[in-house]
Amino acid sequence: MGALRTPREKWIEEGLRALAEGGVDAVRVEALAKALGVTKGGFYGYFADRDALLTEMLDAWERESVDDVVDRVEREGGDARNRVRMAGRLTFSSDRLLPIDLAVREWARRDHAVADRLRRVDNKRMQLARDAIGTFCADPEEVEARALLAFCAAIGSHFLAADHPGSTRAPVIARAADIILDVPHDNPGA
Repeated sequence: MGALRTPREKWIEEGLRALAEGGVDAVRVEALAKALGVTKGGFYGYFADRDALLTEMLDAWERESVDDVVDRVEREGGDARNRVRMAGRLTFSSDRLLPIDLAVREWARRDHAVADRLRRVDNKRMQLARDAIGTFCADPEEVEARALLAFCAAIGSHFLAADHPGSTRAPVIARAADIILDVPHDNPGA
């Protein structure tokens, strides 16, 4: 992102920040203008209305959380297990993407159009997991089950309040990933 951001991008970025912090109801033109230190009149030079901004925010989230992740994973390479781990880390451990992703999930519970968008994004993410798992597992039903478990662990771990006796969350999630990715216990993280 080395290039200077256009004012349109600043509105979108501020909208995503507000979404991540306070949900879709926090994405208000007046509040965004105040946070940006500009008048709200400038908003209408770029967007027809708040809905247009929300759509562009979703476009930016989808591009960053799917296309940019896929591009980076393909660029950095590695075996299928490493690629699926990297995709998960970039998406669900990211200080930037995770809060936006969780806010979009909450928003999708009340908005059918957002739910459709989330389904499309999740379908792309699930396909990445299927493709990776399919490189070492031939049973389509098992591939699907492992992809589902991977996705549920990635998202659900952020909602789970349970303790892990004798451990912290990170090593438990790492071991769960090893199990899902069929990594022998004596070769973790492979």
